[in-house]
Amino acid sequence: MAASVQSHSMIVTTTEHIPGAHVTKTFGQVFGLTVRSRGLGGNIAAGLKTVVGGEIRSYVKLNEDARRQALDRMVENAVAMGANAVSMMRFDSTEMGRTMSEIVAYGTAHLVEWDTAPSGDS
Repeated sequence: MAASVQSHSMIVTTTEHIPGAHVTKTFGQVFGLTVRSRGLGGNIAAGLKTVVGGEIRSYVKLNEDARRQALDRMVENAVAMGANAVSMMRFDSTEMGRTMSEIVAYGTAHLVEWDTAPSGDS
């Protein structure tokens, strides 16, 4: 089953094919990028947390927010190209120095037409 997000008539899926739709045009690669910095206070708290172990919630929130922003930017770029769908969506991340992380969401932008009207059921 495809993991997908539907927003403003845009479907984003991790699969190659979108069930119930056919591609009428492929625009090519589309991406959204963000770079986030971990603050000094967060780094100190995380350092202390590594002593006792457990989840570092401030980093989890930072990464969740970064992924959402990268995904939103990818969708904005796809819409600007004239797409209404992105297939093969993936995330990638890179550490930049000791305090920064780059998160990128990328995929292939398409214009699709529905074979039948989508039911809205997920």
